[in-house]
Amino acid sequence: MRALFLCSRNRLRSPTAEQVFSSWPGVETDSAGLASDAATPLEPEQIKWADVLFVMERRHKVKLTKKFGRYLNGKRIVCLDIPDKYEFMDPELVGLLERKAGRFMRS
Repeated sequence: MRALFLCSRNRLRSPTAEQVFSSWPGVETDSAGLASDAATPLEPEQIKWADVLFVMERRHKVKLTKKFGRYLNGKRIVCLDIPDKYEFMDPELVGLLERKAGRFMRS
């Protein structure tokens, strides 16, 4: 499974998710941001590569659809509803990610 994690600036939540799930067997990960000043701005190639796209907030799904809609045909998009209040690798964030996204990694 190829999982792409998206947040706004690709500095805290999505890089944490990328790192957490990168060691899971059978899972490949990547992450990007949807803001123009993201550490790694989202590219269409990443969307094409991914089996499932995880967004941290509903507004990310809206932005993703507006900006990259033509690349999303047949792609599964999952909103994790994780607010922007955690630091990189925050244990609470890791737990949320494992609970909310982990079940999709097993299917």
